[in-house]
Amino acid sequence: MPELAEVEFYRKQWARGLHRKILSVQLNAAKKIFRGEDVASLEKTLRGSTFLGSEAHGKQMLFRFSKGGWLGIHLGMSGKLRIEPAAAVVLKHDHLVLRQSQQNLVFSDPRQFGRVRFHLSKTQPPWWRDRPIELLSRQFTASRVDLYLSRHGRAPVKGVLLMQSGFPGIGNWMADEILWQSKIHPARHAGKLRPAEIKKLHAKIQSVSRAALRTVGKNDGDLPKSWLFHHRWERGGHCPVDGSALRRGEVGGRTTCWCPSCQRPGTGV
Repeated sequence: MPELAEVEFYRKQWARGLHRKILSVQLNAAKKIFRGEDVASLEKTLRGSTFLGSEAHGKQMLFRFSKGGWLGIHLGMSGKLRIEPAAAVVLKHDHLVLRQSQQNLVFSDPRQFGRVRFHLSKTQPPWWRDRPIELLSRQFTASRVDLYLSRHGRAPVKGVLLMQSGFPGIGNWMADEILWQSKIHPARHAGKLRPAEIKKLHAKIQSVSRAALRTVGKNDGDLPKSWLFHHRWERGGHCPVDGSALRRGEVGGRTTCWCPSCQRPGTGV
């Protein structure tokens, strides 16, 4: 599933369409990615409008158009944004195509766990204004991390890190990486982490996010070779720090990878 940096990468795929007019809109209105949306209004508003800008927050994207059109996109598990030549054939899973004079802006989603939202207004949609604090903002402090962990104190810290209301953009691989770099076992109770561990967790959330945005988010580049990321699904994978055999299991409802030597259970499991 696309996470913070992957979402930023896909947001930028439509950049070539900026400041250009949408000549027509082609969509599959019956697909569940449009659930609950006024598809007719979406099509009418975007047709003839100009693509003005975009931004990402966590796993969400917002695209702004003239005529008061706002298009929200969540990629889900298999969604992707791409640019195609104007004459390109629309593929089976291309559920939204915004046609311009020289190219098409395409949203494809084979598994349809993603979502398209539409809002018609001079101001941003309410569902965008009410976003949680961004991971790299000044407001995202160690104290806020501590408070959020305490609210979900009996849950495994891995599961809490996946909660988008507290940690927007963190998904499965990021949570595993952050916990491994923090040397915190994923099954530890969130409310049992010590102050020094919370401080380190906060620091790693931000450093992993920055590094991912610099590489994956910029040009879909490779993450540092020293990261757990490159070993977590290897058959017989080993910890890149001490060579211990990695372990895998379900924690917080998600398949999880950790190093039993670097990430000891400690207390509160």
